[in-house]
Amino acid sequence: MREAGNFVPEDVAVTASGLVVVSDLIHGAVHALQHTPRDPQGHWVTVGTFLSPRGLAVDALGRFLVTDYVRGAVHSFTLGPTWEPLAPASVLGLEGPCWVSPEPDGGLVVSEEFGDVWLFGSACQPLGSLGALRAHTFGRPAGVCSDSEGSVIVADEQRRQVTLFPRAGTPICLLSEGLQRPLAVACSPQGHLVVGDAGDNHIKVYQYLGSWPDDRHW
Repeated sequence: MREAGNFVPEDVAVTASGLVVVSDLIHGAVHALQHTPRDPQGHWVTVGTFLSPRGLAVDALGRFLVTDYVRGAVHSFTLGPTWEPLAPASVLGLEGPCWVSPEPDGGLVVSEEFGDVWLFGSACQPLGSLGALRAHTFGRPAGVCSDSEGSVIVADEQRRQVTLFPRAGTPICLLSEGLQRPLAVACSPQGHLVVGDAGDNHIKVYQYLGSWPDDRHW
């Protein structure tokens, strides 16, 4: 572990205990915001180093998930009592992995830049791609997330839309109007769908459960 200097965050995640972690593509690192009694505002410390970390997530078991763009991998690890990485593991063989999301059953969803969206089981075994399994063509898949039912939601930057992939059945286009460059997507426990649109620099919030869509922009 070492103290981090200035950096440009690529992605951010928050653990169940409230720990904030960010990926730093420029310096090839993952940083955590450490608080101490003498430093209540906190300072950044480096908890992992990688070749080209981009997407970042934390699963229900507390494992950190990091996409490594150049190496075509997704790395996972936990943090020990002195912030050291523990139980490292990697999923290999991807092409330009960008975003990653845990699934409720312990699996993973990973998007490839200009490629496909891949599914992995709880033992990190490949389950196939959404493009092949659902006969769907992506433009440039970006942000991915899973809802409480285990459906996968994908933001497609090039096609300017957000698509729902249920566990069974055909894909459903949730959003296609009002998006310019959707990059990030997340589901909130309150039933909202949150979309980060880099085209107009807005965070757009939609009512995911109930009437659709009720949208708000920040």
